[in-house]
Amino acid sequence: MIESKKYSVLEINREINEDNSLIWENRIGDILIEKGLLSTGDLYRALAIQKKEGGRLGWILISHGFVSRINFFKALSEKLNLPFVSGNIDNEIKSLDGKLLQDIEPEKIIDIQAIPLCVKDSKLVVLTSYPKNNKTAAYLKKKFASFGISEIEERVITDKDLTELVKKIYKRTLQNKSMFALFNRNPQQSAFIRMTKPQIAILFTLLIATALLIYLYPSPTLIAIFAAIQVFYLLSIAFKFIVSMAGVRHKFFSKVKSSGAKDDAAENTYVKSTDAINPVQIKDHPVYTVLIPLFKEPPIVLDNIISSIKKLDYPQNKLDVIFLFEEHDIKTLEDAKRLRPPGSWRFFVVPNGIPTTKPKACNYGLYLARGKYLVIYDAEDMPEPDQLKKALIAFEQSGEDYGCFQAFLNYYNRDENFLTKMFTLEYTYWFDYLLSGLFKLKLPIPLGGTSNHFRVDILRKISGWDPYNVTEDADLGVRISIENKKVGVINSTTYEEANNNVVNWIRQRSRWIKGYMQTSLVYNRNPIKIIKTLGFLRWASFQMMITGTPFTFLINPVMWITFLFWIIAGQLSIFPAIPEIISLMGTISLIAGNSIMILLNLAAALSRKYYRLIPYALLNPFYWILHSVAAYKALWQLMFKPFYWEKTNHGLSKFKFKAAEAKE
Repeated sequence: MIESKKYSVLEINREINEDNSLIWENRIGDILIEKGLLSTGDLYRALAIQKKEGGRLGWILISHGFVSRINFFKALSEKLNLPFVSGNIDNEIKSLDGKLLQDIEPEKIIDIQAIPLCVKDSKLVVLTSYPKNNKTAAYLKKKFASFGISEIEERVITDKDLTELVKKIYKRTLQNKSMFALFNRNPQQSAFIRMTKPQIAILFTLLIATALLIYLYPSPTLIAIFAAIQVFYLLSIAFKFIVSMAGVRHKFFSKVKSSGAKDDAAENTYVKSTDAINPVQIKDHPVYTVLIPLFKEPPIVLDNIISSIKKLDYPQNKLDVIFLFEEHDIKTLEDAKRLRPPGSWRFFVVPNGIPTTKPKACNYGLYLARGKYLVIYDAEDMPEPDQLKKALIAFEQSGEDYGCFQAFLNYYNRDENFLTKMFTLEYTYWFDYLLSGLFKLKLPIPLGGTSNHFRVDILRKISGWDPYNVTEDADLGVRISIENKKVGVINSTTYEEANNNVVNWIRQRSRWIKGYMQTSLVYNRNPIKIIKTLGFLRWASFQMMITGTPFTFLINPVMWITFLFWIIAGQLSIFPAIPEIISLMGTISLIAGNSIMILLNLAAALSRKYYRLIPYALLNPFYWILHSVAAYKALWQLMFKPFYWEKTNHGLSKFKFKAAEAKE
């Protein structure tokens, strides 16, 4: 730990230069100290952090709260003998030549931290928060070589003001990208089109043909339909069981060797703890963007997420934390400001526009992100502190063909009531077993809605999230696979608040199921093309996971009615036209399917040592009834309110998160 004693500037220089690890030639500290804006002790602390973690001194001073943003940039401009114009931006922007920005995307401006303003006397005038940057200068000279530029005249503004200018200048561009980037790039991959004309024609034809066959040949037609339903129902559940068995916990995580080398043996070596491996040097850690979309969140939830992000074990000066607020949700924005998060974090207000969805907000943040990598956290999330490091190690050692790594999700209030217990069992099996199995078998992975870690360049290349898909995460996982990139899994858990209210649970679950229906419709528009892209086995996996999941929920009541009719009436067939052997097959499918899900829930409870939840695994069939209610609501909304985003209320639990208890 750095001692809190006072140092003179000369002592700081002498102490740091003694081991030749850092030569401090930057005189910003002198200026700040002379003006009484920074203590020598805080300067020493900042330099020690720079020595250990690397990075720019200015970001360290600001992110650790040693100096205010505006005071630092004033000192920077004074040191470089450049004009500081943050207080006069409105006047500066009057000279903006729009032609200079015609071929420059907003994300490029964020990357180079400079806005070309105008050409004056063969000089390119720029507003910048990163002056004297050779990379930026080289780019600008090359970009505007045709303008006959002899030199670049820099005027300093704060990074915050630069971002605000980008949001103002590119307002329509950012709004369009957030809402239509995917649709403009590939309309066939966007849920904006609910069903294509060929899909409508095929559906209409099937309905007419089925009705006609039932009229002409009622018995064989009903037998065929009922048999097909039973087969698909059982296949869908059996598929999940087989995949889950391939995903035995603690075995199938991101492939890395402790030395960082890769070979065939790496298949069986996975990231489990950042202490158990030789991690990437901290100085080499890139900027990591953290996106946190918020909407109508209570103060206690905001306080929890701010505290959780502060606890992340990652260099603070290399964290790009972005809170995303809806334009009409002023209360959440004001509540978040009152909690006084670090000054280096950014608050973005997403412009109004239809649809008002989480993926649209995330897209807005994506194009303003500064990081090489990016993660999404929901308002109620509490990630394990070393999660970013594990994700970074996975990215650095897995190769550029991995576009995303998914962390596990689980709940800290699992013992609150019946619903939270069942929710915890479901999530544990889904993330610990099922997704790990999909990763092991190299099958498409439907992402969870949070704790997804992305390569920013790949995410932008495939146009981010689909704002019209209400389960944007599952859609994105499939799209990454279609783009010939991979999704991996890392052994790190993000704890959330399990829904403890039935009505709120159904609202959330119906949205998820509706999104699965949307995703199924999107990627069944051209099955032949998708099969050629994914291969038959991966396409079949998609059908079992994405199409099969809502189907099993919808058909489950039919299976139960058949079973109960058998118990009460003493015979299997409800309809005389259906032979008892077919009804028997349905009954067996129901019993086998529910038995499989009970076994998976039992295994999930054992894997995390949630022994108190073991008896509740037997109640899984009753939990599925709630899924069926949500599924029929989802089907209705798909037809009449396809883009409606049902808000999940957070902060309802009386339980408080305790990391030690969560891992019991």
